[in-house]
Amino acid sequence: MFAVLAVARKVSGAWIALLSLLALAACGMTLPSGGPSVNTSRPIPVALLVPGGSDNAADATLATSLENAARLAMAELDGVVIDLRVYNTAADATTASAMATKAVSDGAKIILGPVYAGNANAAGLAVANRGINVLAFSNNTDIAGGNVFVLGHTFQSTANRLVGYAANQDKGNILIVHANSPAENAGRSSIERAIASTPATLAGIASFELSQTGIINALPEISAQVRDTGAQSIFLTSGTDGAIPFLAGLLPENGVKPTETQYIGLQRFDIPATAMSLPGLQGGWFALPDQDLNAQFLARYEARYGTQPHPIAGLAYDGIAAIGALASTGQSDALTTTALTQPQGFAGVNGVFRLRGDGTNERGLAVATIEEGQVVILEPAPRSFAGAGF
Repeated sequence: MFAVLAVARKVSGAWIALLSLLALAACGMTLPSGGPSVNTSRPIPVALLVPGGSDNAADATLATSLENAARLAMAELDGVVIDLRVYNTAADATTASAMATKAVSDGAKIILGPVYAGNANAAGLAVANRGINVLAFSNNTDIAGGNVFVLGHTFQSTANRLVGYAANQDKGNILIVHANSPAENAGRSSIERAIASTPATLAGIASFELSQTGIINALPEISAQVRDTGAQSIFLTSGTDGAIPFLAGLLPENGVKPTETQYIGLQRFDIPATAMSLPGLQGGWFALPDQDLNAQFLARYEARYGTQPHPIAGLAYDGIAAIGALASTGQSDALTTTALTQPQGFAGVNGVFRLRGDGTNERGLAVATIEEGQVVILEPAPRSFAGAGF
């Protein structure tokens, strides 16, 4: 029996019961040959590449938080021992390449990290001919592929979840509204791909220059497109730290009322908390990770380390949990690419996730809305890849 998340030894009975519900199994699973060979009866050598050693204090804090989360995961594995070796990259691509090479020379069978896309790409290239996989903490899918997998939450997972939900709610005729920026152009493309793979339809695409003037100038065209196409929903790629506050305030004044046209956000509407008071976001849809599991992770992390983790620290926990689950099979080829991409996926601190053959990932997300300034879950995150949203 192959359980994708090993049950914790040193946590409460309630957490153990929850993990039992989360476990995804593949009975009689046979892992492929090729790739790194591991002796699962001995500690598994794992390299953790973190951005420590740079001149940026935030990098040092992030490095500590990632290492703490990884060690928390190690303490909660059952029957698998990880030999974690930590390497500082100084948030520099050249150093990341050198540290990845050193880690493999030191015996690492898999690499967790680095964080930044350029560093992760450099690390992956450095060890590609050594048959070693890299589970990066980036969410930049441009670097994914070959021996590099991104663990970060991607636009594509969010777009897939929300487009599918919109289609199921008979609000699947979607107008995409995005700023002309590299990130939001990537978000637009993710939504287009999601629409193409569901019963939803693309009503059109409206763009604007990323400035207050650019937004104001684009509003008449956006309003006209909603009216002329009969769009049931507008899918906004901007975040609350960008254009969303302007759009949420000005779109209703220009005839695109949230009571008539469904607002959908590629980025979360609840961060920061003050965004939830924006009238235009009331009733808007967005996606977020499994909040129950995340809350339990935060509580266990704080109990162990006396502080809250960095927002992406859970990715380090997920990486160790996945490695531990694969190693628990006892097979020497447990860390090959095919093993990492097995379709049952893994259960992590933010919910279920699985790695895809193209180096990207798919995560189980909840659909939420804002009601009277509070987050309300419309459809919970699935607890398996046979659940809602898949």
